[in-house]
Amino acid sequence: MIRKFKTEELEQVMQLWLSANLQAHDFIAADYWHKNYAAVKEALPQAELYVYCENEQVLGFIGLQDNYLAGIFVAPAYQGKGIGKKLLAQAKKVRQTLKLHVYQKNVLARKFYARQGFTEISWQEDESTGETEFQLRWNK
Repeated sequence: MIRKFKTEELEQVMQLWLSANLQAHDFIAADYWHKNYAAVKEALPQAELYVYCENEQVLGFIGLQDNYLAGIFVAPAYQGKGIGKKLLAQAKKVRQTLKLHVYQKNVLARKFYARQGFTEISWQEDESTGETEFQLRWNK
C-alpha cells in the first residue's frame, strides 16, 4: 500500500535511506552517508514523501521537492519486487514532469529510470563526492 509519510515513521524511513544508499552507492565511502544522516533527517520531513508499507512496515519511500525526485529508496531485501516502480507511478500521478540526479556508476538505477521513460539531459561532477552524475527528466 502506498500512502503519505507520517512523521512518526521518520526513524524507520531514515534507516531505510541509510541502508539503501550504502548498498546502491558502494563506490562512495560509507562515511559520506553517515556524515549526511543528520542533515537528511532534518530536511526529509520538508519534502513530499510517499511510503510503501506492508503490515505497518515501511519497505520503501519516494521523496519529491516540487518537480525534483529526491530519491526512491527500497529496503535491500525487497528490491526487484516492483516496489520502486509503484512508488514512481505515484510520483507520476501527482506531477507532469520529474527531474532527478543519478550517479553514473549506479547502473541498476540508470537502467530502471530508462525503463520508466526518463531521458538523460546533462551530466556533471557531484562536488561533494567527486562522482559523475546524470540529470534525468521525465515528461507526461
